[in-house]
Amino acid sequence: MLAKKRQTEILELLQQKGSVTLQELMEAFDASESTIRRDLTVLDQKGALTKVFGGAVSNDFSVNVKEEEFSDKSGHAVEQKHQVGQYAASLVGPDDFVYLDAGTTTEAMIPYLTKEAMGYVTNAVGHALMLARRGCRVILVGGELKNSTEALVGNETIVSIQKYNFTKCFMGTNGVELIAGCTTPELNEALVKQEAMRHSKNCYVLCDASKFQKIYPIRFANFHDVILITDGQLDVRYKGRDNVIVIDSVK
Repeated sequence: MLAKKRQTEILELLQQKGSVTLQELMEAFDASESTIRRDLTVLDQKGALTKVFGGAVSNDFSVNVKEEEFSDKSGHAVEQKHQVGQYAASLVGPDDFVYLDAGTTTEAMIPYLTKEAMGYVTNAVGHALMLARRGCRVILVGGELKNSTEALVGNETIVSIQKYNFTKCFMGTNGVELIAGCTTPELNEALVKQEAMRHSKNCYVLCDASKFQKIYPIRFANFHDVILITDGQLDVRYKGRDNVIVIDSVK
């Protein structure tokens, strides 16, 4: 197949699906990885699509770079966050040693968590105070405080996390997309998330449905490497996937 025809068909496939992986394109066109990568590079340079790690996404997607303030995010999708938080908290048992990431959705777990768990480690100052008030054993890692998200980040945070092995970690995210994965605007926060996940037996990402189909510059996890917990307003293309748990709204 001529390159021009293949590239046209790649765009048609992308229009149908919104995002495609390298593997999907290699199989669809019986082409080598290097050939498909060249096609995607050409189309990206023309502005016809956006290349991401492992594939491409439609230009209907925009890469977001702005980080919302913690106070602004806390008022968004409040009911959905508490539904997700309540379910996530039910996964924590008395034998669990838990890492709790910074963020408004992970914060929504705290009213439902109990002091029976072995302990909680967090990089969020506010989370630590809330957990302590509930009588939980809590460890606050060190690091530099990032004002916009109220999270501790940096090398000291990463070194602190390396001391521990968690049974479960519960992470927040700014965006989720099939090819781009779980993404965030800021490298230092992504590195902290990745370190906590490396030291966790089970990794959960909590997010309301509005976070799906959004992409931010820094990926901290592949889509299929985590269990996603979200609400019933989820886009239909994500429903029914083995690693996506949907909590339906309570009427």
